[in-house]
Amino acid sequence: MTSRDPLTHQVANKPTRKLFDSFALSWRLPIIVWQTLFFLGPLIFMVAMSFFLVKNYRMQEAFEFVNWSKMFSRNYFWDSYFLTFTLATLSTAIASLLAFPASFALAFKVSPAVRRWALFLLIIPFFTSYLVRIFSWYVILAESGALNALLDTFGLGPYTMLNTKFGTLVGYMTLTLPLVVVLQTFALSNIDRNLVQAAHNLGCSPFRSIYAVIMPLAKTGLIVAALFCFILSFGDFVSPYYLGGSKPPTLPILIIDTTKSGQQWPRAAVVAVVMMVTLITIAFAALALAYRTRASR
Repeated sequence: MTSRDPLTHQVANKPTRKLFDSFALSWRLPIIVWQTLFFLGPLIFMVAMSFFLVKNYRMQEAFEFVNWSKMFSRNYFWDSYFLTFTLATLSTAIASLLAFPASFALAFKVSPAVRRWALFLLIIPFFTSYLVRIFSWYVILAESGALNALLDTFGLGPYTMLNTKFGTLVGYMTLTLPLVVVLQTFALSNIDRNLVQAAHNLGCSPFRSIYAVIMPLAKTGLIVAALFCFILSFGDFVSPYYLGGSKPPTLPILIIDTTKSGQQWPRAAVVAVVMMVTLITIAFAALALAYRTRASR
């Protein structure tokens, strides 16, 4: 009787395992369909369109590398690429540095009730149009705007802040800084307070405990917050167009300019594919760094 027990147990478990897999697949299916329809499908079509040709202002199906060779041989494409990458990197560094003191205070220095209200207030800007917030900066940063008027009381200015890289970075901060603060706060709030207290008991100064204990423990969350900032900045069109003057153009603006120039959608697709490849590469590299560092600890 006992010798048949394992076989009976295996036979009894087979249908259950099959049903469990089907049940799990049914929950995964909506996100798989969503990603296929709205991410993978358009991405494949965009890659295919980059090989099309435009003749007499009409796209024709083909498999030619003309669009890739022409875009890669143009200096303005690489100027736009490195400008976009540099501005996004600088925006990520500035946002991460500005957000960390606020996130640290919300995670360690205030009560849970204050933290909840602060996070709520940080989310409120996302209830309004990003374009409206950018136009508010357009009024503030103008040569006759509020900021120059304030500086004039100290005998400074007026300074040209619109149609500059500074204006673009201000727009990037408007878009990304609240999100970075929220993500960093979540990461810091999950740190075990006993580990921080143990570091203090062992003689760590407050700054050393931040560098040696808190930041390594929250590194995954900090990297993810920086990654979101880079992705949003790299693909933003509004800030460099309205606050940066669009000259020289960033890659999103270059896509618009390319489509307006002889209906060159295939060449615009080349720019879009390069942007997607860059973002996917940066995303995988950042996540690999975050979780590899965490595993090594």
